[in-house]
Amino acid sequence: MSSGAVLLLVVLSAAAVFFLEKGLRRFWRRRGEYRGRAQLEDALKHILAWQHRAKAATPESLAGALRLSPQAVLELMTHMETAGTIASVTGGVRLTPKGEKRALQVVRAHRLWERHLSDDANMPLGRIHRAAERAEHRLGGEELAELDAHLGHPRHDPHGDPIPTAEGFMVPLDAVSLSEWPAGDYARIVHVEDEPDVIFRQIAAAGLRPGQIVRVLATGGRGVVVSDGESEHRLAPAVAANIQAVPAPAGAMRPAEALRLSRLPRGARAEVIELDEACTGFSRRRLLDLGLTPQTKVEAVLENTFGDPRAFRIRGTVIALRGEQADRIRVRLLPAEPNPEASAS
Repeated sequence: MSSGAVLLLVVLSAAAVFFLEKGLRRFWRRRGEYRGRAQLEDALKHILAWQHRAKAATPESLAGALRLSPQAVLELMTHMETAGTIASVTGGVRLTPKGEKRALQVVRAHRLWERHLSDDANMPLGRIHRAAERAEHRLGGEELAELDAHLGHPRHDPHGDPIPTAEGFMVPLDAVSLSEWPAGDYARIVHVEDEPDVIFRQIAAAGLRPGQIVRVLATGGRGVVVSDGESEHRLAPAVAANIQAVPAPAGAMRPAEALRLSRLPRGARAEVIELDEACTGFSRRRLLDLGLTPQTKVEAVLENTFGDPRAFRIRGTVIALRGEQADRIRVRLLPAEPNPEASAS
């Protein structure tokens, strides 16, 4: 190999090392910036959540929520106070108007992304919270505006939490927990708390979700018993407290009068009543495009060996629906059609 070729190889190797090191430095710098931003925004969300409970967040609560050492929390709080996003008050810290506005934008990003994961990606309700926590720090103002428009400007996330507007306004959730609901009354669920996870899994296992109408059968120290028209569910006090509801509107279908399409037996016929209020955006548009509008006749025609999806005849066409899609459609059971052959005999 000539001396010129060797020199060229050395130069190319040095350049490759230089650009590799530069790329790695840029990668680690961006990673550090993202982690710092995520930590700051998580702190703002934590303080906002405590304010909504009429409490002041403390260094100890921040340390527990963010999993930071007392020294790291002190440094973070000093930085936030210098930036004008928090202010010290008796017993802890509160957000300034500047800090509250930024915290609400993070909440907006989280809840819009949950709506996207539920409506567009059909992700199960139990998985969307953690996925949205990872995405909320990466979404900027323009991206949020585009996502909001794509989803049809939803007012609530899949759990029923109100979504803040771009201006930072959030309608308060005016509802009462099922643990305080009068026995015998009908209620429409408007919100289910997604934390702690162990309680949310119990709510999901019972099939209770926003938009659903239930009847409270009994209350007491041992919990709350509710009926969704198909099953009765005994909820522990802590579980019932994590479900908020409002009075069922006049004229709304009561649980005994309706069932979910997913529960329609094979061969049975039904009439569509409505889609759950929690079914919005792309998912709602797709179901409506398939013809699942009020008063449409539906027949369950085919079971799946593995349970999901199932086939239904709608407007003369057989379509397949997953259980989570059919769960969002409430129907009224119709009487069986007379069999002409049986009548002739």
